[in-house]
Amino acid sequence: MRRVLTLIPLLLALPLLAPSAALAGAQKYEPLSASVHGALSRSVSDRAPQHSSFEDSAVASDWLSEMSGRLVKRIPDRVARQEFLRSVHYEATRAGLDPQLVLGLIQVESGFNKYAVSSAGARGFMQVMPFWVKLVGRSDDNLFHLRTNLRYGCTILRHYLDIERGDLYRALGRYNGSLGQAAYPNMVRAAWQNQWKFTPSTLALR
Repeated sequence: MRRVLTLIPLLLALPLLAPSAALAGAQKYEPLSASVHGALSRSVSDRAPQHSSFEDSAVASDWLSEMSGRLVKRIPDRVARQEFLRSVHYEATRAGLDPQLVLGLIQVESGFNKYAVSSAGARGFMQVMPFWVKLVGRSDDNLFHLRTNLRYGCTILRHYLDIERGDLYRALGRYNGSLGQAAYPNMVRAAWQNQWKFTPSTLALR
């Protein structure tokens, strides 16, 4: 038991110790109904302008400032960091996801390495499997492109949440290809709650 307990902090620290490595595991191909296929295809192919009205929201601006400070050691370049965070906020919100949850998932999946590739072949920040491009995307979709990777990753997680009727634990298991195993969902939830939890300031809420 003691040995198991000492392993837990190491597992939680893994993305911090090896930011260039990608966590093993990936989404698994499952046949899609015509309606689901159509919905996913429309979702990943939508090229509507992003970040619209982001700066108009005091809460979003507060979020950007807070998250930028937490991310500075991982993405030192300010312009790249803010573009990354704006894209995360936009794509997560668009998919009906908590942006902090998406940041936690990215921390565990890729350690914020844009060009991470897992042993299973998953790519980019959110470790998207290439079969998704053939399944619901366009042949020229580049999974190492910031917005494309986030669009696919958020769409896939939303899809798994819908399949599991909102059960985040099982949806995360599907995302990592480890459905029914506790390690991955627990790591993402820990990163989400311990590293990226966010409470808007009172001024931003007015």
